[in-house]
Amino acid sequence: MKVAVVAVGKIRERDLRAVADDYKKRIQRYVRFDEVEVASDAALDRAMPAGATIVALEPDGDALTSPAFAKKLEGWGSRGKGDVAFVIGGAEGIPETLVQRANARLSLSKLTLPHRLARVVLFEQIYRAFTILRGEPYAREN
Repeated sequence: MKVAVVAVGKIRERDLRAVADDYKKRIQRYVRFDEVEVASDAALDRAMPAGATIVALEPDGDALTSPAFAKKLEGWGSRGKGDVAFVIGGAEGIPETLVQRANARLSLSKLTLPHRLARVVLFEQIYRAFTILRGEPYAREN
């Protein structure tokens, strides 16, 4: 399985970047993981890994508990060649053509989150999902 997060913009804040990098390292203990940063919403489509299950982060997407997200991630990872790509748009959101190509739509919250913070929250939830799937103590949902 390979997981990618494709997002508009860079995390420029040093402290937020450090948190993101910490979760990236944690995720990489379980799976191949890539963070792909693009300059614009239009570039998102070109950055999608070929053959990946696409999960668009949308405000009105499915709101899941962490255990339900873990099961979904496991299911997405068992499709095709096992690649999963999460997409985070910029201020204008994800282009509609890419949303329509998506295999799933996920909401992290009904609140509006800056894309940089949404990325860190997503990284943490991906890490939490793997700990849930492996019954590790990080996730208190077990």
